[in-house]
Amino acid sequence: MTMNNQRLASDVPVQSASEAAAEIADNATLLVSGFGSVGYPKAVPIALAESERDLSLTVVSGGSVGEEIDVRLVEAGAIDRRYPYQARQPARNAVNDGRIAFHDRNISSLGDEVQYGGLADGDIAVVEALTVGDDWLVPTMSIGQTPAFIESAEKLIVEVNTAIPRELRAFHDIYRPGRPPDRDPIPLTSPGGRIGDNRIEFDPEKLVAVVETDRRDQSYEFRDPTDNDRAIAAHLRSFLEDEVERSPLFNESLRIQFGVGSLGNALMGALGDADFGDRSLIYFGEVFQDGLLDLLDDGTLHAASATSLALSNDGQERLFEHVEQYAQNVVLRPADLSNNSTLIDRFGVVSVNSALEIDLFGHVNSTHINGTHAMNGVGGSGDFNRHSPLAVLALSSTATNKDISRIVPMVPHVDHTEHDIDVVITEQGVADLRGKAPRETAASLIENCAHPNYQDALQAYLDRGLQHGGHILHDLDTALDRYSDRR
Repeated sequence: MTMNNQRLASDVPVQSASEAAAEIADNATLLVSGFGSVGYPKAVPIALAESERDLSLTVVSGGSVGEEIDVRLVEAGAIDRRYPYQARQPARNAVNDGRIAFHDRNISSLGDEVQYGGLADGDIAVVEALTVGDDWLVPTMSIGQTPAFIESAEKLIVEVNTAIPRELRAFHDIYRPGRPPDRDPIPLTSPGGRIGDNRIEFDPEKLVAVVETDRRDQSYEFRDPTDNDRAIAAHLRSFLEDEVERSPLFNESLRIQFGVGSLGNALMGALGDADFGDRSLIYFGEVFQDGLLDLLDDGTLHAASATSLALSNDGQERLFEHVEQYAQNVVLRPADLSNNSTLIDRFGVVSVNSALEIDLFGHVNSTHINGTHAMNGVGGSGDFNRHSPLAVLALSSTATNKDISRIVPMVPHVDHTEHDIDVVITEQGVADLRGKAPRETAASLIENCAHPNYQDALQAYLDRGLQHGGHILHDLDTALDRYSDRR
């Protein structure tokens, strides 16, 4: 099969973005590629936004995408319903004022829920690729749920992005789990192993358009680490150094995952100074960020498995310049493997995620400010927190210039229960909650993690709960008073 500039097979249906957009019905359900704000389609969403059509789209993505979808389409009034994650202010505003119906889901099960009719029937998949043939494509900077989306959709539009080096195909390891009840065990025996191919195959009858693009992803902009970030990182480093010596789980290696964002990136970088003896450091998670590049460069990181290369602009340039070097240690998988509960358990992955707040009895709110206004989505934190042998919550003890405590009496929205979190780390210290009763959990969080400005108020709340009695010592008369003051 001949290729056009080694990107497009000669017999694929090449169209302009506006011509491809015309293939999409006004009320279609779009399954779009993208995870960690990279690897998402760009030209076709812009064409839809500029079409002046009366659109009422349902948009499903595997993770966060760029402004072409969650800003341009939103501002055009084109999206009626959104699953399961959004990370741009216009989309967030539309969700919170009811213009967009939003439903949040855990990442690991999303592909199955779409594929087997549990969430949304996909009319058309719109995905980004490095190269495409008449029955196959190679993804770009992320894989996410793209394989499941392509398999589920009735039609397929592919954007071939020439701004991304073709050599990135060296990172991909695409394996599709079988269909229940005949789904075989995933044959991955090490986090850095490979069990699949670097391309996604599909029914050629689905392919209705191929669009050529030359547009980079919106790269991450990581803020410089704050004093709190550095203090949290130091506490995490010390805790992990003690833990690997204490637990036989880490006799040979430490396997770890970090949540996306500036704090997660700073925590990744902090491991470069850790003393883990002769143990290998291995990353198994969703997103590969700049901090992991640093660990690879200095020889600290042995292997990394993710579903997205969620890098800053500088990080992308480093990666593109040395693709062959980094591909020796980095592998990208579909999200139904990167977030798979069996693999998280099999490899004993330590999870390190953040949140908006945690209450005195270990319940965590990751997604809703004041319990009412959605931020982004739960993402993969539930996948890792629930199935990790050691789930760490890392967050600053306060927010808004210390005006708000993030250790609270009672969270107004629960994403992760007391059963999901083992250790809490703030810039104040470490609370190891394993084996603690609720009143011991509360005392440990107040003493070790709460900011001194709020310790007395939190202790007073706990004392009132002790007067009422019970197992979970809430003072329900005052539990949510702090949120009513912010309305």
